[in-house]
Amino acid sequence: MMPAARREPDSIPMYNPLLLQELDWSQNTVTFSPAISPANPGFFKVLSQLTETGVVSPEQFTKTFELMKNSGDYYVTVVEDTSVGQIVATATLIIEHKFTHSCAKRGRIEDVVVSGECRGKQLGKLLTSTLTLLSKRLNCYKITLECLPKNVAFYKKFGYSVSEENYMYQRFFN
Repeated sequence: MMPAARREPDSIPMYNPLLLQELDWSQNTVTFSPAISPANPGFFKVLSQLTETGVVSPEQFTKTFELMKNSGDYYVTVVEDTSVGQIVATATLIIEHKFTHSCAKRGRIEDVVVSGECRGKQLGKLLTSTLTLLSKRLNCYKITLECLPKNVAFYKKFGYSVSEENYMYQRFFN
């Protein structure tokens, strides 16, 4: 077995995949029709359909992957079309440690995207359900996400509600 530092990131899961088998799917608030259950290359291709990814060297990718993996607070989750060996959807759960709420954890879902050719196949539902249940499993006191107004109805299906807080940002780079 090779040391982790020498192995390629695509051969190392960011988190233990057995954690997904421990999710309590009876707590899921959306239905799939037809029913489905959760039972590399192309990651940047699908991510670029959400936002600007920029140019990332293999060294930059590996360094960031290792940093995220070693923190234990990033749960980058992908759906792969195994018939073509391509990632077709991705979403990330980030765990934020708080001093408030008795030093509780907050989950935050980011970078939810499904490849254009795979939209309408419930992959967004699968990813959002998975990460919502995963945040419960990880004992987060709440989970949040940011979305465009046109996507609010989609996320309400999972029990999310529009916050009365204003989302503000300051961008330093394009």
